Amino acid sequence: MKLLPREPAVPSEDELAIADAVGNQLIRLVRLIERKHAQYQAEHPDAVERATYYLLVHLVKDGPRRAGSLAEAVRSDPSTISRQIGQLVRLGLVERTADPEDGRATLLAATDEGRRVFEENRRMRNETIAEMIAHWPAEDRHALSELLTRFATEYETFTTRTTGPATAQPRS
Repeated sequence: MKLLPREPAVPSEDELAIADAVGNQLIRLVRLIERKHAQYQAEHPDAVERATYYLLVHLVKDGPRRAGSLAEAVRSDPSTISRQIGQLVRLGLVERTADPEDGRATLLAATDEGRRVFEENRRMRNETIAEMIAHWPAEDRHALSELLTRFATEYETFTTRTTGPATAQPRS
């Protein structure tokens, strides 16, 4: 039996109103985060750019890898990440080593300092978020975590299914 593709459901007016409210708050949140990041960059001109830091996050969480594999993981062009990796190497956060499987190839790996910087940034982020929502009831804090996880997973699944892989976002 051949299955026919399902037609997408047409959202009701109520569903569209809720989607509009969620979309508006997501845009607001992204703008607030971008504004805070721009302020931090202005106050710390030597700070690592967000896209560059994202490469460090992948190397800390996923371990050493070749540049091409890293570019694929963050859904970026290898030539784009080359400059970013160069900055991380100059800062001592990432090192290049020979690939034990192919001595002609290079592996990128987070250094001890790179892991320390990652952990420090993660700790500060977690403390800030915990402080922001400390006055919320515990069940609301848990619900926020669960719903954000569910929404992010659904977004990734939906966009991959409908348009191909989504542009990668920072994870840490």
